[in-house]
Amino acid sequence: MNLPKRIAFFSIGMFLGIMLLLFFLGGKKASCSYLPTARTLKSIRKKDKVFSNEAILMLNKTQIDTSFLSKVLQDGEVLFSESTVKQDSCNIYVITGETLSKNKQPKNVKIWVKNCNKVATVLKAEVH
Repeated sequence: MNLPKRIAFFSIGMFLGIMLLLFFLGGKKASCSYLPTARTLKSIRKKDKVFSNEAILMLNKTQIDTSFLSKVLQDGEVLFSESTVKQDSCNIYVITGETLSKNKQPKNVKIWVKNCNKVATVLKAEVH
């Protein structure tokens, strides 16, 4: 078999393979989060969130809505050096990020999240 035929067969097979992959994996929300920060934030995002009284008071005082914390949990940075990471069921992570207040002013937010098996509790929040 000459080279042009080989290239043609290879291209047809590659095209069919890609179409099959798109068909089977197209509707799924598959993601690759290999870095520790991405895995930690994904783990927190998929759990039910509870806010402590201290966190709610600080968010009300600084006029930041809890929905804006979702952006921090999506794009934030986990400070592992300040976090308390144990080998048991609950770890406390310190997460920083930037968000907008209700009056559309950018604010740096630092939150402490207790990440347990089924629930992620926002312990406190600081706004700079």
